Amino acid sequence: MNYGYPIHQGGIAGQIGNARPSGQWGGGGGMAVPYLAPQQQTMVIPPQQQQQTTVVPPQVSSGAVMTPSGAVIQMQNFEQSYVENILRLNLGKVGTFYMTYENNSEWNAKVFRGVLEAAGRDHIIISDPTTGQRTLLLMVNLDYATFNEPLVYSYPGVPGTAPTR
Repeated sequence: MNYGYPIHQGGIAGQIGNARPSGQWGGGGGMAVPYLAPQQQTMVIPPQQQQQTTVVPPQVSSGAVMTPSGAVIQMQNFEQSYVENILRLNLGKVGTFYMTYENNSEWNAKVFRGVLEAAGRDHIIISDPTTGQRTLLLMVNLDYATFNEPLVYSYPGVPGTAPTR
């Protein structure tokens, strides 16, 4: 019986067969079958570590700058330059919103015009000034928007103002 171990014939040291390397071997019926003797395991215990004090850094608001000495420099908060934030700066203005709807058999593109009431990360809400009907548009379908008046625009770190003509 070989217990799943390959049995090789030959005289090379380390192979199972006629020549037996040093170690413990067992088996029966003229076949050598290796078995592992239990080995001692040595545990290494690290030396006692010195107690460390935990230094908690100061609370830093998002966008603030911390110097290497640990001083916190507060920056003025400005809206980041994302479409949703630009639209939020211009609530109440009349705009034309060009939308594309892929895989639509009735219409691929559609134009909406209305007063900008709200803008979120994934949506725009406009209203028709004549009927008062509100429309929820998904930002994922927005191609671009146009306005017939100057826009308030704030680029990160630069205060925004309406452009002059």
